[in-house]
Amino acid sequence: MSVEPLDPSTLPDHGNLPGNAHAYCVRLSGPLFVQTGRMIAHYPAGGGAIRFEPLTATSLGALVAERFSSPLYSRDWVVADGQGHVLLGDRGYDINSYDLDDGNLTVRAANLLAFDAGLELKESIVPGFLTLIGTGRFLAGSSGPVVFVEPPVRVDPEALVGWADCPAPALHFDAGWMGHFLGAARGALFGTRSGEERQYDFTGAGTVLLQSSERLREDPHALRRLEGEVRQLGPGALQQLQAVVQQQLAEHQQQQR
Repeated sequence: MSVEPLDPSTLPDHGNLPGNAHAYCVRLSGPLFVQTGRMIAHYPAGGGAIRFEPLTATSLGALVAERFSSPLYSRDWVVADGQGHVLLGDRGYDINSYDLDDGNLTVRAANLLAFDAGLELKESIVPGFLTLIGTGRFLAGSSGPVVFVEPPVRVDPEALVGWADCPAPALHFDAGWMGHFLGAARGALFGTRSGEERQYDFTGAGTVLLQSSERLREDPHALRRLEGEVRQLGPGALQQLQAVVQQQLAEHQQQQR
């Protein structure tokens, strides 16, 4: 089998590689925030260099203070700068480019690959999501093609990529799930079920972005958020949480058999 290598002179300035929805090429024309682990190759231009600096670099102090307001995720991002092309990939996910024009969009943190310095990033009130505000381009990965839907709509949390120009969603639980939950008060063990009985409920105007598959990447920051909440619990609540964790571990072990 013969494979044609990439020709740097024919790389797109902004777009997926030809015939490849899983790799995206960006031509740097200014600082670009990039999530660590997403750069797969880069081609400096004109004998120069492309720099990847952590957000803690002193040279980035003013930029980070103005454009990146999310301490929980700050260790997982770098700023790329220089002249040339950068290739990005994301676990074999489809990669798409989106443009914001004086708008705002909230996206799952694990799916966000990169964004222009013209956009400002903040933590969403919904755990595991980040909000981009302003004018500029960002890249996001998705498990399969992205589907755009309008509210009112209820969606599976694992299929949700993000939402734009509409209020944050509320959680909706069906009657069966509520019965299962209330059964815990009668001695039943509370745990997860199929997953279909819990949905995000969107209302109002705007757009909701869904991925075609419910395949999610584990969010490493969920543990940090939980650790902060656990410190506020008393002995009784901690024992109840321990029972839930033990049940969850047992379910994972059964799934792996």
